[in-house]
Amino acid sequence: MSKDTKSAQKRIDQFFSGPGGRADDWRDLVEAAKAWARGSDRAKYDAALADLSVTEEFHGYPGLQLMAALREAASAGDSATSLALATRITQTLTTRSFRQHASDWNLKDEGNGEAPDLMPPTFGSHAARRPYFETLIVTGLSSSQWHTLAAEWRKLRRPVDPFVYEPVIVGSLEDAFCATMLNPNIAAVVINEGFGLRSRHNAPILRSITAAAGLNDESDADALRLAHIIKRVRPELDIYLMSNRDVEEMAGNPEANVVRRIFYSIEELLELHLSILEGIQDRYDTPFFDNLKKYAQRPIGTFHALPIARGKSVFKSDWIRDMGEFYGPNLFLAESSATTGGLDSLLEPTGNIKKAQDKAARALGADRVFFVTNGTSTSNKMAVQALLAPGDIAIVDRNCHKSHHYGMVLSGAQPLYVEAFPMTEYSMYGAVPLRTIKQALLNAKADGRLDRVKLLDLTNCTFDGHIYNTRRVMEECLAIKPDLIFLWDEAWFGFARFSPFLRRRTAMGAANEIEAWMRDPKSVAAYEKQQAERGKNPSDDLLLKTRLIPDPRQIRLRVYQTNSTHKSMSAIRQGSMLSVKDVEFYTVEQQFKEAVFTHASTSPNQQLIGSLDVSRRQMELEGYGLVANAMEIALAIRQAVNNNPLISKYFRILGADAMVPSEYRQSGFTDYLAPGVNWANTLKSLDEDEFCLDPTRMTLVCGTAGFDGTQFKGILANDYNIQVNKTSRNSVLVQSNINNTRSDVAHLIRVLAEIAGEVDRGLTQGGANAKKTFEARVNSLMKDVPDLPNFSHFHPSFRGDSGTKTNEGDIRSGFYTAYDAAGCEFIRLNDPEIDRRLKAGPELVSASFVIPYPPGFPIMVPGQVITQETIDFMRKLDVKEIHGYDAKEGLKLVKQEALAKIAGVGRPTGSLKSKAVAAKS
Repeated sequence: MSKDTKSAQKRIDQFFSGPGGRADDWRDLVEAAKAWARGSDRAKYDAALADLSVTEEFHGYPGLQLMAALREAASAGDSATSLALATRITQTLTTRSFRQHASDWNLKDEGNGEAPDLMPPTFGSHAARRPYFETLIVTGLSSSQWHTLAAEWRKLRRPVDPFVYEPVIVGSLEDAFCATMLNPNIAAVVINEGFGLRSRHNAPILRSITAAAGLNDESDADALRLAHIIKRVRPELDIYLMSNRDVEEMAGNPEANVVRRIFYSIEELLELHLSILEGIQDRYDTPFFDNLKKYAQRPIGTFHALPIARGKSVFKSDWIRDMGEFYGPNLFLAESSATTGGLDSLLEPTGNIKKAQDKAARALGADRVFFVTNGTSTSNKMAVQALLAPGDIAIVDRNCHKSHHYGMVLSGAQPLYVEAFPMTEYSMYGAVPLRTIKQALLNAKADGRLDRVKLLDLTNCTFDGHIYNTRRVMEECLAIKPDLIFLWDEAWFGFARFSPFLRRRTAMGAANEIEAWMRDPKSVAAYEKQQAERGKNPSDDLLLKTRLIPDPRQIRLRVYQTNSTHKSMSAIRQGSMLSVKDVEFYTVEQQFKEAVFTHASTSPNQQLIGSLDVSRRQMELEGYGLVANAMEIALAIRQAVNNNPLISKYFRILGADAMVPSEYRQSGFTDYLAPGVNWANTLKSLDEDEFCLDPTRMTLVCGTAGFDGTQFKGILANDYNIQVNKTSRNSVLVQSNINNTRSDVAHLIRVLAEIAGEVDRGLTQGGANAKKTFEARVNSLMKDVPDLPNFSHFHPSFRGDSGTKTNEGDIRSGFYTAYDAAGCEFIRLNDPEIDRRLKAGPELVSASFVIPYPPGFPIMVPGQVITQETIDFMRKLDVKEIHGYDAKEGLKLVKQEALAKIAGVGRPTGSLKSKAVAAKS
C-alpha cells in the first residue's frame, strides 16, 4: 500500500470511528519500535507516538499511566522498553483482555499468564464476567490533576456492581465531542461545569472532526450545549450534569431534557456512580428475554399442545436425540405454547413484551414499536392493511418488495406506481426521484383526487444501497399534502439508526428532525417567506423545481418504518420490527390491532421474540462501534478490490459516481474512497444530495470477468464457502454487517485474487480463441443488456373513474381474476401470437405477478397491460427463477370476455370513508 493510499485509508478509518484504524496505528507503532531497536532513526517512532498520544487520550485503555510510561521510555532513549511496552499494549488491545484482567492496567504487573476468554461458551468453560464500558468525564480540572481524579473514580467500584467502567477524562468541549465520536466504548457522560472550549491539541484529525461538525463556530463552553451536541450524534448515551449553580432552576429548564440527572457539585459522588450503573442496567435489561430465562429454569409440567417443550420427547428418544445435542437443552426448556409464567402475549402485550417493545421504541427513536416474528414481509402487509382502505390511493415504488404489492391486494387500495431511475448497464433500478413523486401528487391534485392519496410507500435503502434524503422527501410531499402518511421499508437499513452519519437518512431520524423543526419559530417564517416569493398560484413547473417548505402549522407527521432486525442486527431469522411515529395513531390503533390479529401467529416463536429483545440491548450498548466497524470493513473491501492490480483487471466495486447519476449528487460527491474525501464533503453529501450510497453495500461487477451474477454467486458458495444473497445480470451484492471481521475481508480478497488469477492464466494460455470467446462473453454481459421495462398502465377495466393524469388501478380485482380459470388464458413467451397481439390487439393483460430473480421487482402485476418492452426484457432474461411464470404454460392473461364482464360491473372508485359520507347524504 502506497503512503498516499495508507494516509487516505487512515483518514477514512478515523472518520468512521472504526477500530481497525486504531489497531493499525498501534501495529505501526510496534513496527517503528522494532526498527528503532535495530538501530534505525527513532524519529519515525517519536512521530507515531506523538500522533497516538492525541487520540489515545479519548480511550480508557491503555490509560494515563501506561501512555505516560511510553512517553517516558521514549524520552529516556530506551528502545527496548518502548518496544516491550508497545507490544504488550497492542496485544492487549487485540485480545481485549483489559476488560477482564486488572493486571493489564498495571505497569509492573506482567499478569499471571491467564489467556483471555476468546471462545464462545459452548467451546469450553465459561466464567461469568461483568460487562465493561467507559465513562467520559468532562472537567475543568487541569490535566495534571487527571491522575488523581481517575483514582477517585476507581475507588467507587464495588464487588457487587453488575458492570465495571473506566473513566476517560477530557478538559474541553471539542475534546469531549471527539472522544464521543472516536471511542465506541463510551456508554455514559458526566459533564462538570467549568471546562474549556478548544482542544489542547492541534492535531489535524481533531481539527477536521470539529470543523465538519461546526464546532469551530462555537464560542461558549456551555454544559447544556455540550449535552445537546453529544446527544445529537449518540442519542443512546446517558448524560449526567454536575453544577455549582442553581440546579433546581436548571432541572426545570426544558433544554435539560437530554440529561438523565443533574447533581449539585460533587456532594453525591457515590450517588452519581450508582446512577451511571442504573442507566446502563436500564439499557441492559431485556424484559422478555430475562423472563424467558427464568421460565426455562422452573420445574414445569406441560399439559398443552407442544410436545417439544422441556425436551423430554427429544432427549429420551433414540432417534432424534441428535437434535437436542445440536441445539442444547435451553432451547427446549424455554419453549411454551402458553403465555403464562411471565411470557406475555405477542397479540395483546401488556407485560414484558410491551416493556421490551417500549425499550425498542426508545432505541429506534420511535413513539412505539411492534415486534413481528415472521419477517418484514409481514410488517409491510400489516402497515398497508392498517393504514389503507379499499379505494384509497397509495403512491408506490414499482420496484419495492412484493409484500407491498400483496398488501395492496389485501387492503383493496389502489397503487399508483412510480418508477425509479434505471441502471440499465447493471440490470437494476435505483430509487424514485423526488420530482417523480411530486409530479404524481400534483397530478392527483389536478384530477381532484388528492384527498384519496393516503400513503407514500418507498424502500430505503434499496437492495443495492440507494438511500433517500428522507427528510427532504417528507417535507416536500407534506408541502403538497400535509397529512400524507409515509411508509419506509428499511428492511436492510435498521443498523443506520446507530450511525450519526446515516441516522439522518432514516425514516425515524428524519421524522425526529422534522418534529424539532416544527417547534422552532423560524420554521413558520421560512414557510411564509417562500409563500411570498412564489405567489398564490405557482405553476406545477415552479413547484417541481423548488425545494418546497411545508407549513409547520398544518403538518400531521405520520411516519412508519419497517426493518428486518435479523438482516442487520443480532436477531434470529424472520425477526422484524415496525416503528411508528404518528400523531394520529389513535385513529388507526384499532386497525393495527386487527392487522396484528390477521398476520401474527397465535403460536409465536419465543426464542425469536427473545432475540429481538436482545438485539435491541446490543445496539443500544455497542451498536455505535459495531456499525462503525461494519462501515470500515466495507471500505477496506472496496479499497482492496479496486486497488489490487490483478483483481481490478476483472472485478470492481462500483462507487457512488457509478451507482447514483450526477443530477442526484448535487454536492458533487463521487465516492467514499475518492481523493480529497473528508468529513466536510461527506457530511455535505449526506445532508444535501437527493440520493446517497450505503457504504456497507457493495455492487461487485463480475461480468467483466465473464461471469453472470447467478453463476458467480454459485462459484463463491460452492467452491469457496462465501455467501452472497443478491445478484444482477452482471454483478453480485457484497454487504458488510456487524458480524464481519478483518479476517473475513482477507478471505474474500484471497478468493477474488485466486479467481482473477485463474481467468488471467486461462486467457494467457488459451490463445486467440480463448480471448475471442472471453470478449464475446463479457460483451454479452456488459453491453448487450436488455432495456429495463417501466410499468405501463392498468387496463381500463381496473381503472374505474380514474382521471387522465393519474395511473392508479384496482390491483385487488386484477389479482382475483386469476381465480377464475375460465376467464384466463396462457400464451407461451415465444409464441408469435404475442407479437401479433402487441401490434394489432387485443391487449395482453396480466392475470398475475411476474417477478424475475434477479432483478427481483415485478415486471408485471395483476391487471397491467403488457407492452413490447416487457416482453423483450423477459425474452432476454437468462435467470432460472421467475415467480408467477411457468415456462411450460406461458404467460397467464385475462381473457377479453372476462375484461368486458369486469368493465360492465364497474370498480370501486372511492374510499370506504367517502362512501360512508355519500351514504349519509
